Amino acid sequence: MDHALAFHGAAGTVTGSCLLIEAGGARLLVDCGLFQGPKTVKELNWRPLPFDPRAIDAVLLTHAHIDHAGLIPRLTREGFRGAVHATPATIDLCRFMLPDSGFIQEGEVERLNRRNRARGRAAVTPIYTRADAEAALQHFRPLPLRRWLDLPGGMRARLWNAGHLLGSASVELVLPGGATLLVSGDLGPGAKSFVEDAEAPHDPDWLVLESTYGDRERDDPPPAGRRALLRAEVQAALKAGGNLLIPAFAVERTQELLHDLDLLMERGELPAVPVVIDSPLAAEATRTFRAHLKDLPEETEPAETFLAGPNIRITASVEESKKLNQVAGGMIVISASGMAEAGRIRHHLLNNLWRPEATVLFVGYQAPGTLGRLLVDGASEVSIMGQEVAVRARIRRLDVYSGHADRRGLLDWVAARGSVRRGVFLVHGEPEARAALASALRQRGLAVDLPEMDARYVLPVEGPARPRGAAARLPPEATHAAFDWHNERAALLLELRRRLEEAGDDRARAALLSRVRAALRGSADAPAHQIEGR
Repeated sequence: MDHALAFHGAAGTVTGSCLLIEAGGARLLVDCGLFQGPKTVKELNWRPLPFDPRAIDAVLLTHAHIDHAGLIPRLTREGFRGAVHATPATIDLCRFMLPDSGFIQEGEVERLNRRNRARGRAAVTPIYTRADAEAALQHFRPLPLRRWLDLPGGMRARLWNAGHLLGSASVELVLPGGATLLVSGDLGPGAKSFVEDAEAPHDPDWLVLESTYGDRERDDPPPAGRRALLRAEVQAALKAGGNLLIPAFAVERTQELLHDLDLLMERGELPAVPVVIDSPLAAEATRTFRAHLKDLPEETEPAETFLAGPNIRITASVEESKKLNQVAGGMIVISASGMAEAGRIRHHLLNNLWRPEATVLFVGYQAPGTLGRLLVDGASEVSIMGQEVAVRARIRRLDVYSGHADRRGLLDWVAARGSVRRGVFLVHGEPEARAALASALRQRGLAVDLPEMDARYVLPVEGPARPRGAAARLPPEATHAAFDWHNERAALLLELRRRLEEAGDDRARAALLSRVRAALRGSADAPAHQIEGR
């Protein structure tokens, strides 16, 4: 009997990971993640799900990051009654990450509804609430690595360490009839501070492989070299005289930075300046890492001071966070989110981006269309929470803390799997990264597919997978776009303001506005093909 595989997220983009496997009359999800990035992609979080949650029998969760786990509360709110199977550490992380996600969404919707009331627009509701997330946690069931789990429909599964994050896993799935499907999840680069190197079984029939850095090779240094690079960035930031802001993912990236900064200060390689963790989520994650000391491969002695050095300060309230804005220099602030899309980091950027003595250091992947991506790509002005801000701060990037394997690491991991007998599906990557990795895999004789959003495939008893038509929620060009119309509108408004300020006098400003109005009237009256040709 044929089986089916559908790609309902992280297909043609990096976020929203969600695979649907249909076999033996059962339906199984691997991940159910939140979409991030351009607003056109993020709007998928509100659209109807492309499957009936009530018909899903079980979920296998690769790890706790929100782009893999963040829609599980919506899934349960809309009728899913099965179990969510994940490693114990992943469940521990989700216990605060998912409620925090619901809390953030409630806050964002509350602010949006205040603006909507003033504009006479209808109110909107959050994707899910903190209470929804807490209810979803009742469905989680721990599954240790390498332990077989019997699933509905005659399927079996077990989890393998993926080396990406505390508790992260690849999923090995045995389908009825004996064919095997291996889902890599997010793969780590190896030699990470808090995770053992990735491993997985050999000779799968099909492989679903992430491709985040499929077109890039990094020369990742050992821990001592990584700390030397961080030391140089911190020294330069302190010399500039302002604060050092580090937008960082609250889980693992923040803890890695804390560990390295603590060691550098303890050894006298950096001055003992305040290191402030301004993220309730990061604070909870840090406590979870301390609770899992026995699972961490790097030296963490003495346990009582691990991630709790004398210079580390954790803000406990919004009031404490606001007080940080009174400090103009000499402080390191690590705050979520890592892509500067939400959370307290946006307030710190609003207060520091315009200061030439300040430094913003990015230490992780920045998805297209995010504020972080705009900054690392050199934007001279950005809009934060409706306010226009000039970018005069030093914008720096340190790409040695990545949680993802690079091109060489991905190819080596695939080679270590032996043969992939019937084909590879590449997901979780931008178009250029997927295309580059696909070319390299094909040169090694592997059959490779690049599924787009909501693509469905038949997994036959024999032979390669066959595409099966499906209606996509977004066309490929919208999924792949680094910037959507929301980004373009913000850029246009910033450009218009700049041009008006640079105009010589009020007459020139009035003439500019007149030309803009005329262009808008002309575009509204013109046929679509004429507009596109301009």
